[in-house]
Amino acid sequence: MTEADVNPKAQPLADAHLTKKLLVLIQLLCSCKQLQKEVDEATKTLNRGISEFTVMAADAEPLQIILHLPLLCEDKNVPCVSVCSTQALGRACGVSRPAIAYSVTVQSTQQSVGRLLV
Repeated sequence: MTEADVNPKAQPLADAHLTKKLLVLIQLLCSCKQLQKEVDEATKTLNRGISEFTVMAADAEPLQIILHLPLLCEDKNVPCVSVCSTQALGRACGVSRPAIAYSVTVQSTQQSVGRLLV
């Protein structure tokens, strides 16, 4: 899927270079257990104030599933970005099914650092 095939409502949309970097980052964070998967978990982390940033898939069907996330991210001053493919987002986290959204959490980062210090 190219950027031209994506719904224009899916903003902000990452370019190909940033998408590749984000997917690699998601692979690393997944192995460190620092991701909250899917829309409901991403929404919970944003509401609780423990989200560092959110990544969404721009080809989610229906797109209305994720349209509240950029608004919530803006309210909470959390960066968010959309990538073109649900399949690529799912593969980045090592699951065989498509993924719609991920949230990187502060809490899991703090827990990981805490375990290293003990």
